[in-house]
Amino acid sequence: MEAGVHSVEMKPTIDTTAVEPVKRYPSHPTPHTLGAGRNGWRLRYVATLAGVDSLVGLASAFAALQIRFGPTSGTPSTRTYLWVTLALPFAWLAALALNRTYEHRHLFVGNEEYARVFRSGLGLTAALAFVAYVANFPLARGYVIIAMPLMTFAGVAWRYAARQRLHRSWARGERLHRVILVGHDLAVGEMTRRLSRERYHGLGVIGACLPERQIGPAERRTAGNLPPVLGTFDDVAAAVAYAGADTVVVLSCAEIDGAALRRMAWRLERDEIDLIVASTLVDVAGDRTTIRPVDGLPMLHVEHPRLKGGRRFVKTVFDRALALQLLFMSAPLLVAIAALVRFAPGGAGGPAIFRQERVGKNGQPFMMYKFRSMYLDAEARLSDLFDLNETDGELFKMRDDPRVTPLGKWLRRLSLDEIPQLLNVLKGDMSLVGPRPPLAREVAGYPADMRRRLVVKPGLTGLWQVSGRSDLSWEESIRLDLTYVENWSLTMDLAILARTLSAVLRRSGAY
Repeated sequence: MEAGVHSVEMKPTIDTTAVEPVKRYPSHPTPHTLGAGRNGWRLRYVATLAGVDSLVGLASAFAALQIRFGPTSGTPSTRTYLWVTLALPFAWLAALALNRTYEHRHLFVGNEEYARVFRSGLGLTAALAFVAYVANFPLARGYVIIAMPLMTFAGVAWRYAARQRLHRSWARGERLHRVILVGHDLAVGEMTRRLSRERYHGLGVIGACLPERQIGPAERRTAGNLPPVLGTFDDVAAAVAYAGADTVVVLSCAEIDGAALRRMAWRLERDEIDLIVASTLVDVAGDRTTIRPVDGLPMLHVEHPRLKGGRRFVKTVFDRALALQLLFMSAPLLVAIAALVRFAPGGAGGPAIFRQERVGKNGQPFMMYKFRSMYLDAEARLSDLFDLNETDGELFKMRDDPRVTPLGKWLRRLSLDEIPQLLNVLKGDMSLVGPRPPLAREVAGYPADMRRRLVVKPGLTGLWQVSGRSDLSWEESIRLDLTYVENWSLTMDLAILARTLSAVLRRSGAY
């Protein structure tokens, strides 16, 4: 079998008597062709990042030069700064490279890329100050204060835009990694379902390798929502070459121990096939895990989530300061919407602000504020509509809820009805980012695991909102809330706030 994997002239052999019917692919790419095709778009992506990063550095440096020195930027006294301006983009690229922002493992998904760009900006600022001090060069503080924040935030914004474009191509089924899953049938079926639902990771499942005892009739595999079965655990390397895969994802199973995984890695590394081992740690981000070798064994140390301490204090200060600023900026809009809700035809009538008791941190109830988007008898009519609920679980949602007023539908589509919750943030009942604030009847139906989402303050926005809002299933909504609780960071909060604007403009799941 291994000879089949290495040979370009011979096709790899798979025990077709065990896996028929096997999906046939029109061509069998050689390992060389496979690696080139897989890495081609990655190399172009990184090259584009580096090119635009240099332009961002140059534009930011010239903007600082003009803002700080104005028309006098061409005089002999400031001509030195022109050389600094021309050198700054190269220093910016070097800082990004030293912080490993171009490594594939930090690109494409997650917030680590943005955090590294931010740290690059801080590091370069400190380096400029140190060099200016050592060289006794009177570097204007105004120039640095303008150039470096502009360069850093423009760099983050550019990379966010590049990633969104890549995610849209993944959603269209383009540039996807061709993945073979290795594991038990139930785990493979669940992972296939999750990867097909969420394309932002860029993984497209094209086949699976199962234990020999689980390879049965085609009808059974179809019923389990399994991808085409390409062989057993012993056939992984041949299946990769046969199907033209570039990534193998190994799911947790007793049959694949350390020695078996090591042998599989040896076979795959010769063709530069990516090997991913799916951890049993559900929804635990990488920054909470650390590999600690003990006598040659890689031990995975899992830190507790950051639920207390200085970072939470910083989050509280950030929440209240930003909420106060947003309330001040939106004051005219608040007055206009309140008048429309109170007096305009098609408005909800009655009080402009709707007050409803929700469950907050540690299960403590609080009064949440929203602009009224329903008729006054909405709560009384709820029992008559339970049979028309379009979601599973404890949450009640209807796409065309008859209790919502015409004005309320417009407010909900633009998420304007949520603005008064800034008062809850200012009071300390809520956070800008966090789990969805639940009703008491929803909490009463929580299983034990779901109560974990109550250890933090609920949020005005969160992962649930930027990932689809009402279009999500109850299970998926809870999973996203738990993911946020377990992996919170200030960087994640900033990323979610940035994505919230995009989610509001798309208006998907807003009803």
